Amino acid sequence: MCTNFSSTQQSLWFESKLNKKLPKAYPLEVFPGYEAPVLKSRHGEIEDQISLARFGLIPSWAKDEKIARHTYNARCETVKDKPSFKAAYRERRFAVVLIDDFFEPCYGSGQPVRHRIHIESGAPFGVACLWESWTPAADRSTIDSFSMLTLNADEHPVMSKMHAPGEEKRTPLVLGVDQFEEWLVASHLEAQALLTGARMPALVSAPAPKVLTSKAVPSSRKSQDISTQGSLFE
Repeated sequence: MCTNFSSTQQSLWFESKLNKKLPKAYPLEVFPGYEAPVLKSRHGEIEDQISLARFGLIPSWAKDEKIARHTYNARCETVKDKPSFKAAYRERRFAVVLIDDFFEPCYGSGQPVRHRIHIESGAPFGVACLWESWTPAADRSTIDSFSMLTLNADEHPVMSKMHAPGEEKRTPLVLGVDQFEEWLVASHLEAQALLTGARMPALVSAPAPKVLTSKAVPSSRKSQDISTQGSLFE
C-alpha cells in the first residue's frame, strides 16, 4: 500500500505536457487526509482543470469522513466489487494524482529504511485513481476525494523489496504522462487491461531522509489511525 507521496512541484512541466495549470497551493508531502492535485474524468469526459482532492476516498453514501482512514488505496483485483469503490468504478470516475515520487519502507537491511521511489526517467508521473464527491449533511459543502489503485508486486524488481517480511507486496499503479489520457477515457474493458500493470514504467528507489514536516496541514485529519482492515475497503 502507499500512504505517503510528494505532490508534483513541476508546474511548468505538466503545463507543457497537459496544457493545464496546477492549483496554486497544496501540501508538498501528502499523507491520508491531505489534498493533492488530480486530473479527473467521469464516463470518459476529462475535466478541463487539474483540481485538488483529498487522499482517502469518501463514498457518496458515507455518514461521515472517518471511512477515509481505510480507503486511500484500492486493490485493482477487487475494486469493481468492493462497496467503497464499486460506484466510482461503475461510473468510470477515473483520476490521476500528479506526483514526483512516493515513499515506502525497505527491509533489505533487516530494519525498515525509508526509500524514495520514482520512475526511472526521473520525470514526474501519475498514479491511477478512483474519485468520489461527498456532501456532509451538516453544511452541504462538497468534498472530492480519491483512492490510489494498487496491485500485487511480489515479483516486481523494486517494490518486492518494500514492506515488512511476510507482508504481501503492493505497488501503486504508476502511469507515465503518455498513459494519462488512456486511463482517464478508458472503457471498463480497457480499464481492466490497464489494471494488470503490465505496462507500468520502470521504477527506481534509493534511501531517503527522514520525513519532512509538510508545508500545509490536511483539510481534515482527526486521527493518525490509517489501518486498512475491514471488508468494505481495499
